[in-house]
Amino acid sequence: MNNKEMLAALAAGVAGLLFGLGLIVSGMADPAKVLGFLDLAGAWDPSLAFVMGGAIGVGVIAFARARKMQQSLLGQPMQLPAATRIVRRLILGSLLFGVGWGIAGICPGPALVLLGEGERKGMVFVVAMLAGMVLFRWLESRSRHGSQG
Repeated sequence: MNNKEMLAALAAGVAGLLFGLGLIVSGMADPAKVLGFLDLAGAWDPSLAFVMGGAIGVGVIAFARARKMQQSLLGQPMQLPAATRIVRRLILGSLLFGVGWGIAGICPGPALVLLGEGERKGMVFVVAMLAGMVLFRWLESRSRHGSQG
């Protein structure tokens, strides 16, 4: 690994650490807090909306700047998503993600925080998430092989 790659890995690690700390400080690693946000008919807790709003604001500024750059601040090639169409698999994946988030009260970021804290919920979620990824890859490979044959 060269110096640029090591610096990029370090920057990614620091960004991940800051993200995890932000989740802990904001309470978003707590499934009960997330479920309180999703409980529109009961004791609704709007605090997650403020956390999301802040994240969206930061993201809008960061992506606007990134679109104008050819390289990252660490000298790596800028790689932004190219897809702009809303397709069926995006909608189905979003629905599946939302249903899982609503049932568990956990999404991948907080799940990793919970895993790091040694919480059983985090371990179960991460194992289920990894199983889902493996299942997706398997179904994708079957789909590709079926369309080629």
